[in-house]
Amino acid sequence: MDFGLSEEQQMIVDTTRAFVERELFPHEAEVERTGHLRMDLVREIQAKAMEAGLYAANMPEEVGGAGLDTQTWLLYEKELGKANYALHWTCVARPSNILLAGSPEQRERYLHPCIRGEKWDCLAMTEPGAGSDLRGMKASARADGDDFILNGTKHFISHADIADFSIVFMASGEEQTPRGPKKLITAFFVDKGTPGFEVRDGYRNVSHRGYTNAVLEFNDCRLPKSAVLGEVHKGFEVANTWLGATRLQVAATCLGRAERALEHAVAYAAEREQFGQKIGKFQGISFKLADMAMELKAAELLTREAAWKFDQGSVTESDMSMAKLKATEVLAMIADEAIQIHGGMGLMDDLPLERIWRDARVERIWEGTSEIQRHIISREMLRARGA
Repeated sequence: MDFGLSEEQQMIVDTTRAFVERELFPHEAEVERTGHLRMDLVREIQAKAMEAGLYAANMPEEVGGAGLDTQTWLLYEKELGKANYALHWTCVARPSNILLAGSPEQRERYLHPCIRGEKWDCLAMTEPGAGSDLRGMKASARADGDDFILNGTKHFISHADIADFSIVFMASGEEQTPRGPKKLITAFFVDKGTPGFEVRDGYRNVSHRGYTNAVLEFNDCRLPKSAVLGEVHKGFEVANTWLGATRLQVAATCLGRAERALEHAVAYAAEREQFGQKIGKFQGISFKLADMAMELKAAELLTREAAWKFDQGSVTESDMSMAKLKATEVLAMIADEAIQIHGGMGLMDDLPLERIWRDARVERIWEGTSEIQRHIISREMLRARGA
């Protein structure tokens, strides 16, 4: 594994960083204070992102993406992650990799319009009674001739308000296992406007202002068999195949925000004077900076190693869980310490620190809680011992 960046990787980092600072940072205050991302602004930035070659860069070259390897893709994600989440996720969209699992007809209808910026997708798994325990989902899909009838509720569904379609996971049957009955899951494409499918406003929350969540209601929503993504009853297999690196994506965006917070803390410690000297000369501050830098480096190395192993085909669930767990918890620590170093100013919205601090909280919950990540890591260790 080479720890340096290639010329191409450095160019991608520089290009993405310049775009973020020029096109996204100037609009952060508006989005944070209004809690709303204007669609005219989305379209304006989206066009610039496409012109810069940054839109849908996570996709393979053969379908119109940048064809980045995992390490390079995460370097790009890290730079985007420094900005307000609504701005970078909506205006510089990265369509879900699971769209690549679609049939040629489904790719033409859903994947390609997303890559061209004509449509947005959203992924719907979580339910009021099924968060970490996805096998506990109650929303169902019942076969009816050549169709399926969907009923139930999904919630915490990110950006479903602007999405043109949802990729929805439904309990579609049951199988017997040595541990008892287990639900079978099927994934479906559901277009907005389909009879029996309603998108309602979700919850107000402290993290990622302007980046909304929604409640999806299904009431005898009839879909043709052609709406199935992958195979019937194989929804989890599709998800596991195509969504594996999302934990690394979360890790990378967290690293970006942590780096931004640390940069602010270092700059402030070097400039702020108290008791006749720069506050960075006090051990109480300088040691914080050292710990922040060390923890950030550890999180970055874990993430980059997992990315390298992903491309080598040797990555494990534990590798990705370690990266996600470490990066999200380091972000929380660095955001908190950066505010402490700034004192009262750290909590003012003149600086991005209070936003980074608020936004950090959700990262230890979505894409698998910290507790779930620790369970995955420990389970892999114990299984090696036959436990």
